[in-house]
Amino acid sequence: MNRRAFVFASLAASAALCPAQAASDIKIIYVGGWDCPPCTQWKNTHKAKWLASPEFQRVAWIEVDPPKLKEAYQERYWPGDLKPILDQVPRKSGTPRFLIVKDGKIVSNEFGTSKWLATLADLKKILG
Repeated sequence: MNRRAFVFASLAASAALCPAQAASDIKIIYVGGWDCPPCTQWKNTHKAKWLASPEFQRVAWIEVDPPKLKEAYQERYWPGDLKPILDQVPRKSGTPRFLIVKDGKIVSNEFGTSKWLATLADLKKILG
């Protein structure tokens, strides 16, 4: 396979995967901060397994991960389409936070590294 064909095949495969994930009505939003030790612990312990999981393939994964954890709930780090979700977060402090959003509504809101497994359990129930 020549280089041009390889690049085209790679792009086509990427395009085929992205719409399915983008079309999902279920979003998982990770809220962290670069200077957050528990967030780093979660990334080192759970993130790779999560990214390789079958559940990851069925949802839209969004990271709100500013340089400073005290900025995690500032609007500028939440893209425009996430503003309504940020507005639903009752207590805008604490990281890491794991939000499950279905049809624009928060259906699970867990805070702390130890709550990741509860988030996964909630997600499996939602996915059926």
